[in-house]
Amino acid sequence: MDNDSCTPSGPGAYPSDCEVREGYRQLIREKAKQNNRSQAWQTTLPKARDIKLLLLDVDGVLTDGNLIYSHEGKESKSFNTQDGFGLRMLQDAGVEVGIITARSSEALERRSKDLKITLLYQGAANKLVAYKEIVKATRLKPFEIAYMGDDWLDMVLLKRVGLAVAPANAVTEVKDMAHYTTEQSGGHGAVREICDLILEATGKYKELYQRYMNK
Repeated sequence: MDNDSCTPSGPGAYPSDCEVREGYRQLIREKAKQNNRSQAWQTTLPKARDIKLLLLDVDGVLTDGNLIYSHEGKESKSFNTQDGFGLRMLQDAGVEVGIITARSSEALERRSKDLKITLLYQGAANKLVAYKEIVKATRLKPFEIAYMGDDWLDMVLLKRVGLAVAPANAVTEVKDMAHYTTEQSGGHGAVREICDLILEATGKYKELYQRYMNK
């Protein structure tokens, strides 16, 4: 059973488990006193408060946008593990995740299964059609939906959702439309960043963080 305070170890002794945990808790308390988030982050929090579904493009968002082909012509993609963990936490917090992409990929199919993402629309040349199907199926309002995209094909959705997000590598026109542009680029933590923002806005970030700290 944990105590609120620890008895200090003797001189030269290794710190006890209790002291280690208390050290981490103190670090969390000190960080909580600091406001390390950007002004853009703070301004976006109110828009993210009602989000119940995060929709994502793939190339340039979940990946860095590079396409790799084998000698057999098979396409492969590289996904960021921190992005994946962020999406899992978002789902644990009750926020659904969906993907809409104009391309089709076996690698994406497998990644979606790993992350238990059922709202997967590949080969969606007209993203608006896929979006309308998702809205109908989920019965969500536009202000409850967030979308992240990086290029012109995404603009049709960015202007229809409650929270429009662009990764740092997005083209200028997309950034101009977005409510929030991440500090990280696609495939390098941009998705994790928006997951964290939504979790903080919905009041679940600290709860999930504490849960992992106490494991």
